[in-house]
Amino acid sequence: MQDQRAELEWRDGRVPVSVQFDDPYFSLEDGMAETAHVFLGGNDLPARFCDGFHVAELGFGTGLNFLVALKAFREAGCGGRLRFTSFEAFPMEMDDLRQALRAFEGLPDALEVAEFPVALDGPDFELRVVVGDARETLPACEGAADAWFLDGFSPAKNPELWSPELMADVAHHTVEGGTAATYTAAGFVRRGLSDAGFVVERVQGYGRKRHMTRGIKA
Repeated sequence: MQDQRAELEWRDGRVPVSVQFDDPYFSLEDGMAETAHVFLGGNDLPARFCDGFHVAELGFGTGLNFLVALKAFREAGCGGRLRFTSFEAFPMEMDDLRQALRAFEGLPDALEVAEFPVALDGPDFELRVVVGDARETLPACEGAADAWFLDGFSPAKNPELWSPELMADVAHHTVEGGTAATYTAAGFVRRGLSDAGFVVERVQGYGRKRHMTRGIKA
């Protein structure tokens, strides 16, 4: 697993699509707006940002979620550093990642010098991308996140990243009162989060997705 890279096709020359999972990396409508609605809004961000706030993520993909979060953190003006830890089984080639990000304007340039596995320390952020199967790498990690971005490929196409066992590991690595958000409202995902100790609710989704899921660790 450690040596596997993402296999891509490009839709309209700008949207990367995973060959392994037949799923786009971000919304065909507006990837930045989707991230803001699902992962920022779903975790009550940027209102909760503070020095040392820790975001964890399943599925680094293009790094779009990290960059949107960092942009929001800077605009919130709370000062200090944002911690961001992401788990990625199939890292993209960095040239492909940077090509994908060119579709968006106004993002920080924090990934311009990155290479996988990513370990970057900026003036106001700490980014770690853990490469490998999250079912193995997450249990081995220490610490807990204030907010989770659950952004694996579609549960129908990548069920391993949404298993009850992995959701339990997510909960184990979440602070009390911490949150999780995801674009999917699949029943087994909501049940997995609920069984793991999150108080789960289905809320309005982004774009053509009627619903999404958010949860608070009780």
